[in-house]
Amino acid sequence: MKRNPATFVIALAAVAAVFALGATLLFFAAPAARAAGTSAAGAALAGDVASFGLLAAALATALAALGAGFAVAKVGAAAIGALAEKPELFGRLLIFVGLAEGIAIYGLIVSILILNRLG
Repeated sequence: MKRNPATFVIALAAVAAVFALGATLLFFAAPAARAAGTSAAGAALAGDVASFGLLAAALATALAALGAGFAVAKVGAAAIGALAEKPELFGRLLIFVGLAEGIAIYGLIVSILILNRLG
C-alpha cells in the first residue's frame, strides 16, 4: 500500500491549527484570569495561565517551524526537479518556497503576541 504524502501534510496542518486555536484562546483568557487574581486561588490561576501561555508560545513556534521545515523540504525538492528541466521557472519556484517558509513566520508572530499579552 502506497502512502499519500498529502495526508500527512493535512494532518500536520490540522494539528498546527488546533495548537494555534489553543494559543489564541489562552491569549484572550490571560487578562480575565489576571483580573480574577485578587484572591489566593485567583493568583494561582493567574500563574497557571501564565505557564500555559508560555507553553502555548513555545508550541506555536515549534509546531510552525516543524510544519515549515516539512513544507520547504517537499516544495524545495519539487522545485529543484522542476528547475533542472526548466531553468526559466526560477522566480516562480522561489515564490513557492517563500510561501512555505511563511508558515514559520506566522508561528513566530503568534508567539510574540502571546508573550506580549502575558508580560
